Amino acid sequence: MNTPAAFWPIAVYVVIAVAIWPAVLAASALLGQRSSGRARNEPFESGVVSASPERLRLSAKFYLVAVFFVIFDVEALFLYAWAISVKESGWAGFAEAAIFVAILALSLVYLARIGALNWAPEGRKKIHERDAARAQTREHA
Repeated sequence: MNTPAAFWPIAVYVVIAVAIWPAVLAASALLGQRSSGRARNEPFESGVVSASPERLRLSAKFYLVAVFFVIFDVEALFLYAWAISVKESGWAGFAEAAIFVAILALSLVYLARIGALNWAPEGRKKIHERDAARAQTREHA
């Protein structure tokens, strides 16, 4: 069987990697410290013990903003790849990148207009609107 010479280093690497990870796990289990404190199994966030045992319910807006962040972060990756190959892509690549940025800018304007980026609850928003109206009437008086 003829195998290319470049195959052997990869095969040796894979065999070593597959042999090392169980050895490291076994060494950790045998040599690691064991502690069983009362608070060891209690969930905590950033070093603060939870006040209630049930799960904390987060607003759906939190997840929505997280998805927006991922979308616009991926946009930055695409633009970085375009910036690396700007000489090879030429004016056609520039036009495509400009269209891509324009679509994302329009989507950001759309999200702002429908209120998807507003974090304030409705009650707090009404208070701010009322305070702004009072301030405006004071300015005109």
